[in-house]
Amino acid sequence: MIPEIGHFSLALALALALVQSVLPILGAARSNAAWMQSAQSSALGQVVFIALAFGALMRSFVVSDFTVLNVVENSHSLKPLLFKVAGTWGSHEGSLLLWVLILAVFGAGVALFGANIPAATKARVLSVQAWISVGFLTFLLFTSNPFERIFPPPADGNDLNPLLQDVGLAMHPPLLYFGYVGFSIVFSFAVAALIEGRVDAAWARWVRPWTLAAWMSLTAGIALGSWWSYYELGWGGWWFWDPVENVSFMPWLLGTALLHSAIVTEKRDAFKSWTILLAILTFSLSLLGTFIVRSGLLTSVHAFAVDPERGLYILGLLGLSIGSSLALYAWRAPDMEGGGLFKPISREAGLLVNNLVLAAATGTVLFGTLYPLLLEAVTGDKISVGPPFFNAAFVPMMLVLVLFMGLGPFLSWKRADLAGVVQRLRFVALLSGTGGLILWYVRTGAPVLAYVAVAAALWLLSATLREWAMRIRLFQEPLPVSLRRARNLPRAAHGMTVAHAGLALIMLGMIGSSAWKSEQIAFVAPGDLVEIAGFDVTFDGIEPVRGPNYLANQGRLIVERDGDYVTTLRPERRSYPVAQSTTTESAIRSTLAGDLYASITEPVSEQAAASGAWTLRILYEPLVNLIWIGSVMLVLGGALSLSDRRLRVGAPRRAGRVDAQPAE
Repeated sequence: MIPEIGHFSLALALALALVQSVLPILGAARSNAAWMQSAQSSALGQVVFIALAFGALMRSFVVSDFTVLNVVENSHSLKPLLFKVAGTWGSHEGSLLLWVLILAVFGAGVALFGANIPAATKARVLSVQAWISVGFLTFLLFTSNPFERIFPPPADGNDLNPLLQDVGLAMHPPLLYFGYVGFSIVFSFAVAALIEGRVDAAWARWVRPWTLAAWMSLTAGIALGSWWSYYELGWGGWWFWDPVENVSFMPWLLGTALLHSAIVTEKRDAFKSWTILLAILTFSLSLLGTFIVRSGLLTSVHAFAVDPERGLYILGLLGLSIGSSLALYAWRAPDMEGGGLFKPISREAGLLVNNLVLAAATGTVLFGTLYPLLLEAVTGDKISVGPPFFNAAFVPMMLVLVLFMGLGPFLSWKRADLAGVVQRLRFVALLSGTGGLILWYVRTGAPVLAYVAVAAALWLLSATLREWAMRIRLFQEPLPVSLRRARNLPRAAHGMTVAHAGLALIMLGMIGSSAWKSEQIAFVAPGDLVEIAGFDVTFDGIEPVRGPNYLANQGRLIVERDGDYVTTLRPERRSYPVAQSTTTESAIRSTLAGDLYASITEPVSEQAAASGAWTLRILYEPLVNLIWIGSVMLVLGGALSLSDRRLRVGAPRRAGRVDAQPAE
């Protein structure tokens, strides 16, 4: 009965979405206040009914209701409760239900917290959001019913993919979807602005909080997925330029450009047409990622390998949404140009370079991701575009971006004094260049580009701290005065400092763990010793371990340095009998200086197994934890900016607006 209630709730949500997609936008066109007001109640009704359906599906997983096909295919009675809950969104159907729930949450958010948005604008935004909901709800109900029954029910389920039975990956999809779907509301604001034919500073103020919220979630989701890949897959890497990784990274790149472009629109009434285009393209890339993951085009540990017919539905939805929004943009955008003029040396120009580099980087990743798929579709030939291409094409562009990120905050609006900026940054340039040279002298053997990248990361970190110190007049005023100035700074200023410093740390972590990584792969028997990066690692044998739904062989590695005991690492090789698959569970000794990383794989032969020999992979990755620390700082910087009172949803009403309420 509960699954039927969930299914019926989705049907009611679709009915409300259909009403919301038509009535409010007609009300805005006819200045009918009641019709426009209906958007708020229908948006809230949608989120209630979809949440009810999501709760019904989650309940089916928690109680192991094996009369529901989705539960049978993605759960098991012995699975821990956390992973039963995570199984709700661990399948194609369940993840789509989570998608439409988040879509409805963002619509309800605008309905509840957009009090300062003009009624006509809000009605158009919520109608556009409902168009998207209609597309995905029909897809869910007609092709991907998460509540489909199976009779007679089996005695138990098939279990969730063991690779997905991990705390990190349990949280990865919701965060990623909040980012993906969060850009839908920005898309809706953009299309509503095109329908109205007006983009101004107030519009940019309304858009920025939603963009920040989506960007923060997408950042956290990507970082969490990278962390999971690092410790779970057993190869010690945090990024492989996998196509499914790329389709989450591309909206992040354009979303970052959108964040900075919206600042110029708000502050200087410029980049209006460009900001609208970025909003459309960012969500379009989110839809593209949805299509690639669910179309059966890819086989990936991240992908939902489903039948191509459902992929065709998403492709049609993708073509309709992108095509119609870009056609509307082509019609309306020429009338939106204008705004403040600026000189080539100015903050606007710096942010323009920022946007162009990010757009070019997105195009590069898009080409490298889609070209193999298009080539195979046209010719049948299969090729692989991997890390060598992306690193060679992407990294130099990022170095240019980092240069302007350090320079930009020192530039003033409209026209900047280049000589004054150079004078302020002389010490920063000297410090970063010296740091790169010292590293070159101390640690040889890496490519020249690695030392240049380290100097660039130090440049960004030093310039960011220098700009913040100048704002509070650190070392120029007494410390209590500087602290008071720091307290009075807008939170968005602190957020920018934290985020830019976080990106510099991420760069240092990526460079250190790539350019100076040490690796040893050896066949070891009990008592064998492996030396790596100054550590002595002794293989002390294997012992069997039983988990709640798996059996494991757990290795014991004694780690010493200069004869002193350091730690014991216990990597595992797990076997899941129900899913009939195995996973590698790495063991990591983490410090700020670097990680000692170990994993074991099956014995190389029956003879080796009889003697207790295993394949041991052990790595030392310098500074790798700076990647996760920097990622946390990126999210924290976004949260600080989002909490700034100047970035509340909406903007102060201007005097004389037609829809302004009279003072009481």
